[in-house]
Amino acid sequence: QVQMVESGGGLVQAGGSLRLSCAASGRTDREYGVAWFRQAPGKEREFVASITWSGSSTYYEDSVKDRFTISRDNAKNTVSLQMNSLKPEDTAIYYCAASPKVYTNAIYYRTSREYDSWGQGTQVTVSS
Repeated sequence: QVQMVESGGGLVQAGGSLRLSCAASGRTDREYGVAWFRQAPGKEREFVASITWSGSSTYYEDSVKDRFTISRDNAKNTVSLQMNSLKPEDTAIYYCAASPKVYTNAIYYRTSREYDSWGQGTQVTVSS
């Protein structure tokens, strides 16, 4: 199993940017897909973005498309989420998760049931 640890959250004004990172450890010798999810107060956890092992396929939730970019560096066992043009509605705890399932299309990683390893989360707060 792969263990995930997020970092990079914080407080930013609307229109600003943040870059979240997720460090993987453990069985990183195996292929694994990764996604970012988020959970706002009083709301259910929702999918944000996913990426395949090779990085050649990514998939985004509609509200973050064209603002967020997911990427990974397998040599460093890290996955990043670059968030630009942030909005107050992006405020949430952001989680990265690893899936042992191997897909070539990142769309298949959009549901939480695909994942067996979750980080502890990092808070992102966007002020208006």
